[in-house]
Amino acid sequence: MSSLKGNALIGQSGGPTCVINQSLVGLIQEAVGSDAIQGVYGARHGIAGVLAEDFIDLGRETNETLEKVAVTPCAALRSVRKKPTREECEQALAIFQKHDIRYFFYIGGNDSAETAHILNEIAVEIGYEVRLFHVPKTIDNDLRVTDHCPGYGSAAKFVASAFMGDNQDNRSLPGIKIDVVMGRHAGWLTAASLLAREHEDDGPHLIYVPEVDFTIPEFLADVDRMYTKHGRCLVAVSEGIHGPGGEPIFTTGEVDSHGNVQLSGSGALGDFLAAKVKDGLGEGLRVRADTFGYLQRSFAGYYSEVDAAEAREVGRTAVRVATGGETPHGSIYIGRETANGYEATFNVTELKNVAKETRDLDEGFLKGTCDIDPSFLDYVRPLVGNMPTAGRLSDFGI
Repeated sequence: MSSLKGNALIGQSGGPTCVINQSLVGLIQEAVGSDAIQGVYGARHGIAGVLAEDFIDLGRETNETLEKVAVTPCAALRSVRKKPTREECEQALAIFQKHDIRYFFYIGGNDSAETAHILNEIAVEIGYEVRLFHVPKTIDNDLRVTDHCPGYGSAAKFVASAFMGDNQDNRSLPGIKIDVVMGRHAGWLTAASLLAREHEDDGPHLIYVPEVDFTIPEFLADVDRMYTKHGRCLVAVSEGIHGPGGEPIFTTGEVDSHGNVQLSGSGALGDFLAAKVKDGLGEGLRVRADTFGYLQRSFAGYYSEVDAAEAREVGRTAVRVATGGETPHGSIYIGRETANGYEATFNVTELKNVAKETRDLDEGFLKGTCDIDPSFLDYVRPLVGNMPTAGRLSDFGI
């Protein structure tokens, strides 16, 4: 047991997920039961709340309330997209000392890991003993080291189910349908649309991810080929698709505090691609586009049970490692054991291994320029859990 005693502070950052509060509740429950932690507090709006000293007492919450919060999507503590300066990080450490914060847990993606990493470097420099831990979450599934990220399984289940439904709609009233999925640099979430294919002619018929260069002429040729073959075409496309030079095919022009170009939040990319299809293949075609948007990360009541359980355990593991005394800082990651079927393991890596950088969709999962290899199904299926199935009248065959 760690000899370091003091208060714990928890923050949530970045885009929410359907299971981010499972990690929050795991942190709270484990921290409340720890002899090393005297008080458990939450910073509203992440690092911005730390700088404003906007704290709430999480130790007073009943277990009944916590369990309701756990199955509620999005950030119960409210989130933030803020890249703190070094000066602000120094201010945060001064606030930690003022409130005797000896344990700080930051739930977020790679930008949040970077914030925790900077805080740790400053803490070491000034000689303030504090345990700083990054608790992973992101529907993008693009954090390094970890096999997969809490939040991804639930978002992947939503995307796959949405494509299953859209495939049936597209069969009912044939046409060309384009669905835009979140994924700035990595195509993990868009790749999950592959789960929607139950029959040979099922969509999505084309899948485009940021790991492969995208060009309009090739896109139009692909759509024309699939439309000719099936009499319809359902397309899955990542919001982060880009041309050979790396420039996004379409952006809103906005940039956040981390320097990230805003890619979603509107239907602009889908409308742009739909217009290109009409211009290139014929105005008379029935062409529609949807952007799944924030529903992918916030659809209430629809989540992966595997994802929820793992998100809770990631939070619990962070507290156990932090109070164990052997590891002063780090990022929790999930491993995968397959000897006896799928089984998750939980461990810790250094913050610098996760901070800032992202992880692309594995090259082996790519199939040409517009599809995903079937081997990806073995990776993703255990993470989404049970999926709906679609029935067909026997006289329709496939």
